[in-house]
Amino acid sequence: MQASTPGTTDVPTEGVPTEAADSSRRLALLLSGPTGIGTNSLRLAPPPGTPRPVPLTAPVVEPPAAPVVPGAESQPSSQRIEGLYCPPAVRDDRALADEVNARLVEWAEEEIGLYPGTELREPLVGFDAGRSVVLCHPDAPGIDHLMVAARLLIGENAVDDYFCEAEYGGSAERRGAALAVAQSAIDPAHNTPRYEADWRTGLESHPALRSMRSAMDYFYALATPAQAHRFRHDIANLYLGYNAEGDCISTLRTPAVWEYLVQRQFNNFRPCLTLTDSIGGYELPAHIFAEPAVQRAVALASNASTICNDLYSLRKEQAGERFHYSLPTAIAAEEECSIEDAFQKAIAVHNEIVHLFEEQAATLSATHPLTARFMAGLSNWMSGNHEWHAGNVGTRYATSP
Repeated sequence: MQASTPGTTDVPTEGVPTEAADSSRRLALLLSGPTGIGTNSLRLAPPPGTPRPVPLTAPVVEPPAAPVVPGAESQPSSQRIEGLYCPPAVRDDRALADEVNARLVEWAEEEIGLYPGTELREPLVGFDAGRSVVLCHPDAPGIDHLMVAARLLIGENAVDDYFCEAEYGGSAERRGAALAVAQSAIDPAHNTPRYEADWRTGLESHPALRSMRSAMDYFYALATPAQAHRFRHDIANLYLGYNAEGDCISTLRTPAVWEYLVQRQFNNFRPCLTLTDSIGGYELPAHIFAEPAVQRAVALASNASTICNDLYSLRKEQAGERFHYSLPTAIAAEEECSIEDAFQKAIAVHNEIVHLFEEQAATLSATHPLTARFMAGLSNWMSGNHEWHAGNVGTRYATSP
C-alpha cells in the first residue's frame, strides 16, 4: 500500500483499496434496518429470503448446540459463564470470518511486516480477529468495512504487545514514551521538515507503529474527519489506561475497586465500540456523539465489554507469573473474600452495568433515528464481544476462577 505522507490532514491515502458495497447490498441493509435494543420501530420488513438471526440460549455452563449460520459449515463451540447477562449476538459467519483473517495475514505479511515468521499465526489467526469483527459489526455494508475494523484491532493489539508486554520487548521504564510515539502514528507530528523526516523514519522502523499508521490510512478512506478525530481521542485515552495498569503491575499494587473501574474506563474496548457508525457506513453527528447522555451509554457499553474480558480471562491470567490486575482480584483484595466469591460479585457488577446501558440506550433511541442506530450498534458490539469470548473457552479463556 502507498502510505500517506505523515503530518498531513485526514484525507484518504492514494491507492488505499475501497471496495464499495454495491447498490443491492446497500438496499438490503437499508431494508433490514438497525438491530439491537430500542430499534423495533425503525425496522422495515426484511427482503424476501433474508435469513432470520438464530437466537442463542441463555447463559449456561455446558456449551449449547452451535447455531447453523448460512455460509458457514460449522461454528466454534460456545461456553458461557453461568449468570453472566448479555443479549445474544446477531450474526456469526465462520466463512466470512476466515476470509477476514486471510486478508489480515496478507496485510501483515506483505504491507507492514507485523509478527514476522512463526510469530504470525497466534496473534492473527489464533486470535481470530475476523470472527470478532464479524460478530461485533453485523451491520457492516461489506468486507472492506470489516477489514478496517480488523486492521485497527490488530494494530491496537500490536501496540499493547510490543510496548507493554515483556515477551515482545516492552518495559515499564519506557512504556509511556513508547505509547506517546505510538499515538503519533495516528495523530501526526507537525514540526520542521528535518524532524518530521526523522519522525517518519522512526515510524517505519517499528512493526507496531507501521501497523497503526497503515490501519489508520485505511480508516481515512471511509471515515469522516470527525470520526477520525473521535478515534484518535479514544486511543489516547486507551494509552492512558495502559499506563495506569502498567503502574499497578510494576508496583504490585491492587487498586481499590472504584479506582480500578475508573482505570478500566480508559483501558477498555471503547475505541472499537465507537467505530460502530464508521464500520456501519454512516455517521452519528459529532454534536450528538458529544452529548453527555450518549457518552454515558458509550462508557457503560465499553465498561461492560471489558469486564466481560476480565471474567473470561481470569483463570488464564492467574496461571501466569505476572501480577494479575482485574475486577475480581480488586474485589477480593478490598473485601477480603475468596477469588470465587469475588468472581461472582464481578458478574453482578457486569450485569448491573449492562442493565444500566440498556436503560440509557432505550431512552436515547427515542430521540433520533441515528441515535437509535448507534445505540443498536453498541449493543451489537457488546453482544458479539461476549460471544467471541465464550467461543474461545478452552483455548484462550475459562469460565471460572
